[in-house]
Amino acid sequence: MPPSSRARRVVSRTTGAVATAVAAVAVVATTLSVSGGPSADLVPTGAPGTALVEDPQVLVISLDGFNPTALRRLGRSGAPNLWRLFDEGAGTLDARTQVERTITLPNHTSMVTGRRIDRKKGGHGVTWNDDRLTPRTVQKAAGHAVSSLFSRVHASHGSTALYAAKTKFSLWDRSWPTAIDKVVIHAEDDAQVVADARIDLVDDDRALTFVHLGSADKAGHASGWLSPAYLTAVERLDALVGSVLTDADTAPELADLTVIVTADHGGVPGAKAHDAVRRPANFTIPFVVWGSGIDHADLYAINPGYRKPGRKQQPPLTGKQPIRNGNVANLALDLLGYPRVPGSIFGKVTPLEVE
Repeated sequence: MPPSSRARRVVSRTTGAVATAVAAVAVVATTLSVSGGPSADLVPTGAPGTALVEDPQVLVISLDGFNPTALRRLGRSGAPNLWRLFDEGAGTLDARTQVERTITLPNHTSMVTGRRIDRKKGGHGVTWNDDRLTPRTVQKAAGHAVSSLFSRVHASHGSTALYAAKTKFSLWDRSWPTAIDKVVIHAEDDAQVVADARIDLVDDDRALTFVHLGSADKAGHASGWLSPAYLTAVERLDALVGSVLTDADTAPELADLTVIVTADHGGVPGAKAHDAVRRPANFTIPFVVWGSGIDHADLYAINPGYRKPGRKQQPPLTGKQPIRNGNVANLALDLLGYPRVPGSIFGKVTPLEVE
């Protein structure tokens, strides 16, 4: 579907600890809504009585701070929906973060650019993890032009949306302002993020929707990774993911929806931080793809071009690589039938297969 007009854009922010920084860019802590008439491109066409063919849709869900050991601890009774993704889709509990940092904003920016972090090696240059406004964009951080999953979808006349639970994701809005058709950020409110995303998924038939959920990370920092509070947060995340899967099962508009679920980093059991890049619990993450036409499989088993790393963190471009969160960008574009991200390295030479 062609992109919606910028007049239909909605930007919403919920107050948080960084309200001052957010206000500095004129993003008010309440909801700012700019509305207008729908784009002509959104009007269905076809002969009366003719069923419209839905275009493919990809939903990326990032579970911030998700240590895959939580799934083993909870079992299928404690996390039935997340386990459903792995039982029915193609996945692994042994994917990897970026090598340089195991923190949120750098890894998420790798997810949507397909690049590593280190700017001196062609990376995106986002090394910080807060709401700072300098550098103001990913391009400024990299020192050169940086394309993204959003901009490639937009260039292919697809519509995009971002839903997030941390205000730092406003960096993406500043970096690709014409490529993300809808941005909704509810600070530390995963339930509202999912509620809004579910409505938009059905109503707007976007090619790409990116959803960030932060409650597991919040619980890890407060009580320790894999603590009882952390596992409770994962159970709540499981229910939210389950609500999306229910929509996919029942809404005709989502018949061609493919869901990619991964994480930006994990966390060492009992620890309240995750920035030690050499700790396996920090750099080991899940990666699963679920949807129509995708059969149950181990991602490594169906991708001989990738190597399961065990407890290692393989350096980028050195030897056969593990599956990384940076594979998200080009995998999503492959699923949509769009060209890959210029300047990306993950999945460009060796595409990640899911079927």
